Amino acid sequence: MLLIYCPYCEEERSELEFRQGGDAHIARPTNMTEMSDEDFEAFFFLRDNVKGLTFERWRHLNGCGRFFNAARDTVSDKFLTTYKAGLPRPDVSTLRPAASAPVETYEATESDAK
Repeated sequence: MLLIYCPYCEEERSELEFRQGGDAHIARPTNMTEMSDEDFEAFFFLRDNVKGLTFERWRHLNGCGRFFNAARDTVSDKFLTTYKAGLPRPDVSTLRPAASAPVETYEATESDAK
C-alpha cells in the first residue's frame, strides 16, 4: 500500500483515502458552452498516458477533502512530491530520487508499530 503525503493535512496517509483527479496544470476552457463536440471530446477524454514522470491532481477524499497536485513516476508508482493546488509545477531536475532510495510501503512500516 502506498503512503501519500497530503500538503494540507501535512501528514502521510494510506492511498485508500485518496482519489486521482486527472492531469494537473492543464488549461481548462472558459467557454465550454461554445465548444464543438470534437473540441470538448479532446479536452475532456483524450489525455496522454505518459510512461515516467507525470503531474496529476489528487483529492484527499477521506481526509480534508481538498485537491492538491502530485508529481508521480508511473513506472514505479512512486510519488516524488506533492504540493498545494495553485502552486506552479516544480522543477523536474529536483524531483529525481536517489537510485538507491528504497520505496517505502505501508506493509514495510507495519512491523515498526508498537
